[in-house]
Formats: sequence, C-alpha cells, structure tokens
Amino acid sequence: MNEAKPINPQRVFWELSPRLPDGCILTCDSGSAANWYARDLKIRRGMMASLSGGLATMGPAVPYAVAAKYAHPKRHVIALLGDGSMQMNGMNGLITIAKVWMEWDDPRLTVMVLNNGDLNQVTWEQRVLEGDPKFEASQVVPDFPYAEYARLLGLGGIRVDRPEAIGPAWDEALAADRPTLVEMVTDPNVPPIPPHITYEQAKAYLSALINRDPDSVRMVAASAKEWWDSVFPPRKDGRR
Repeated sequence: MNEAKPINPQRVFWELSPRLPDGCILTCDSGSAANWYARDLKIRRGMMASLSGGLATMGPAVPYAVAAKYAHPKRHVIALLGDGSMQMNGMNGLITIAKVWMEWDDPRLTVMVLNNGDLNQVTWEQRVLEGDPKFEASQVVPDFPYAEYARLLGLGGIRVDRPEAIGPAWDEALAADRPTLVEMVTDPNVPPIPPHITYEQAKAYLSALINRDPDSVRMVAASAKEWWDSVFPPRKDGRR
C-alpha cells in the first residue's frame, strides 16, 4: 500500500474489508469513495450492499443507512462517503441518528467520511476527461471537524490522520456501543486509476499538468506510485 499525505484512501477500505461484520449492510455514496468501495471491499455471502445508482447522485449514503437500520434493526449498518456528500446530506442525517438511535434495540451503525477537502471525483474527471487543472473555487470543500461534530451530538467520533491508526479506529468504531463516525483524513491526490486508461485520458491528464494544476507535483508522485505497483506488484509479505 503506497504512502500518502496523510492517509491513502485506498488503505481505509482495504483495512475495513477483513473487519466487515457478518451480515452487515453497506451503503456507499458517489464520488471517489465509490472507487475504493468497488476495488477494495470483499463482500461475503449474507451481506447487503448499495451504491447511489447509475446517475451518481450525491448524498444518499447516510439516509440509506438510516433506512437500512429501520428495515433490518438487528444488523450492523456501515455508511461510506466523502466530505462533499457529508456536507450535503450526511450531517443532517447524523442529527436524525442522534435523535432516534436510543430507541433501537441494536445501536450498531458506523459512518465513515473521507476528509480530503476536495470534491475529488469531479476534480479527477476534469483532469482526465477534459484536461483541465483543478478549479479550486468549485472543488475545495470547507474544512469541518466531523468527528467532533458527531461527539457534540452524543454519538461516537474518531478522527484518524495516521495510517497506523486506521485499523485500530475501525476496531473501536465497529465495537462501539452507539452509532459512531470515523473521520479519515485522506490525500486527495491519490488517483483512482481504473484498470485501463485510454490515450485520450492520458493526454488530458498531461494537459492538466501543463496547465499548472495546483496539485501537480503531488499528482505526479502519487500517480507514479500507483503505476509502479500496477507493473511491479508487491509480494504478499510486502517486499518487491
């Protein structure tokens, strides 16, 4: 797993995968969270999973999770989303959860938000599809203390900004006695690279760099690491 500043978002999902509770229900938002959700979670028999659908609607992960908890009150529900979706609907959903969770027989509900300060999926689409540099006026998401906000509402809140803390944070959240939000502070410059890219996509990506993308240096470094791993994957023991 490549290092990032401060956390590689892929590792967040990779660390969750073996910890998924039996029979859990997963809900995921659109955005770059959906890329890692699809790539790095191994869903086992008996689990249920949903995404925002073909139109890539932002904002459903937390509302879906609340609905799932009412439909299946005995199952652990896990919502996965980015900070753009969290600020759109997720924070309102937390207020609802804070109001009703003590009426539930089983309080297990976990919300994970990727805090990268960026509408990340659209940022990468602009780079790769149009060759445009990141347009900060529309793409930067206001900084917000998500874990602190959850605690203010009486829920659990855990903030993670070190890679070695990801696993323990998941363990704590999944074992919590109340709905808990995990705020993962992740690097927006780790590219959600698909298995294959076209010549046109590569050309547009280079155009974004040439046009002075504000994150161009970190983009190149992160992309090079991902490309290297795709060509020379590490062994199971982590060595080359």
